[in-house]
Amino acid sequence: MSIEILQEGSGELIGWHDPDENRRWVLENKTRDLRDKRTTVKEAVATFVRDGDFIAFGGFGHVRVPMSAVYEIIRQRKRNLVMAGKTGVHDADLLIAAGCVNKIDVAYAFGHELRGLSPASRRAAESGQCQVIGEISNAGYQWRFLAAMMGVPFIPARTMLGSDTLKHSPCKVVTDPWSGKPVCLVPAAYPDVALFHVPRCDRYGNAQIDGILVEDFELCRASRRVIITAEEVVEHEVIWEEPCRTAIPFYVVDAVCEVPFGAHPTHMPYAYFFDEEHIAEWLDVSQTPEGAEAYFEKYVFGVPDFEAYLERVGGVRKLNYLKQVEQFKAPMKVPWSKGK
Repeated sequence: MSIEILQEGSGELIGWHDPDENRRWVLENKTRDLRDKRTTVKEAVATFVRDGDFIAFGGFGHVRVPMSAVYEIIRQRKRNLVMAGKTGVHDADLLIAAGCVNKIDVAYAFGHELRGLSPASRRAAESGQCQVIGEISNAGYQWRFLAAMMGVPFIPARTMLGSDTLKHSPCKVVTDPWSGKPVCLVPAAYPDVALFHVPRCDRYGNAQIDGILVEDFELCRASRRVIITAEEVVEHEVIWEEPCRTAIPFYVVDAVCEVPFGAHPTHMPYAYFFDEEHIAEWLDVSQTPEGAEAYFEKYVFGVPDFEAYLERVGGVRKLNYLKQVEQFKAPMKVPWSKGK
């Protein structure tokens, strides 16, 4: 019996694979051996992020974003990337502005939450430099990764029914054979590579996350390649002490990179606060293409690595202050600015 399609969205279907084909790919390209996967961000990006890849990032908004990897993708001038804009904020904005991402499938993008809109990426979308190839709800994107994780071609849901979002999504509406009512089929999504920043992991890639997981549990299991950046690489025995906290298991991970403050300028729960001064600087200078280019010259191409970037944004004094703000949630002040 064929399924009658009641409605079909116009969004481009990206990242979908036949579940059996993806299973074969995993068996041929991944290993469950406990091996040391430690490397540098530079090597991990060079090895696993290819031009034209469909990429996704862990975290949410300005929280726990793998910014060291974002800057390295820009530094290596990766091109024609397609991004899952599931919660794309600072990562999406910079990658679009730098010319790395030229297609994005959005649940949320082109905004910096309470800080306002994204001048650079909005300019790119309006000019055609970056094409919005589809829209979907936040729940819809999480369920795309859930379907991939489960090895099924789609997840049936009632999300987006009756909305214009569905019209611009890659979803299809069919008749539920039990109730006879419309149901939305949300297609699986398998990113070519997903990148995460976590508080700690071991050398094998077993990673623990403090605070809300958002959709990292599903995303890491849906992605073909996984790069982990961590505040600290700990001994395997530390992970064993509380195995139930391991959100990302070693067997999905391809690279482990130890990068203290690797989420800067975004928030690392229980470790350090947003660097509001630096985010504000980006939002100010990115009002123009020339300003965005100057930012990249100063903070990306003008430094050899992320450690040098941290020195340029204020070094130990700034980073210690952000740790203190997170600890006490004190009102933000910037005693290092304006010559103080």
